[in-house]
Amino acid sequence: MDKAIVTTFMIVAGVIAAVLVFNAVFPAVVQGNGALVGMGARIDDGLRTQITVIHATQSPEYTDVALVWVKNTGSVTIKPIERCDVFFGPEGNYQLIPYGSGVPHWEYTVENDSAWKPTATLKITVDLSYPLTAGERYYFKLVTPNGTADEYYFSVGG
Repeated sequence: MDKAIVTTFMIVAGVIAAVLVFNAVFPAVVQGNGALVGMGARIDDGLRTQITVIHATQSPEYTDVALVWVKNTGSVTIKPIERCDVFFGPEGNYQLIPYGSGVPHWEYTVENDSAWKPTATLKITVDLSYPLTAGERYYFKLVTPNGTADEYYFSVGG
């Protein structure tokens, strides 16, 4: 009879230990799975996002304004556009240009759609604190919120 009681206690203790281990490990497994699913979605979004800078020039109206056109060549809508990073300046001396107001700054318009959807073109206006110089080579780079980027070099004619 003593063996039966000890065996019963051992079985109960084993079940309790198994439940405790399950309760400790299961949340970590679920959290790890959620992280992997989230990372997979971000990687998929990054792979489907593509942009191409198609042209850049000095504004015909202002010597301190550059105009740049960037096409969404991927398969997803890019948003929020305001969270993109714009780098601009003379080759070897460029800087991060903030979005919005102040000098320098950049702003945008979507040329052929209501949002920056696939095949739509974004017109970026870079308002600078210095005039663009004829013959100088300028660097432009746009980085989307998920890290996709394209860059472009151009010179101002004159």
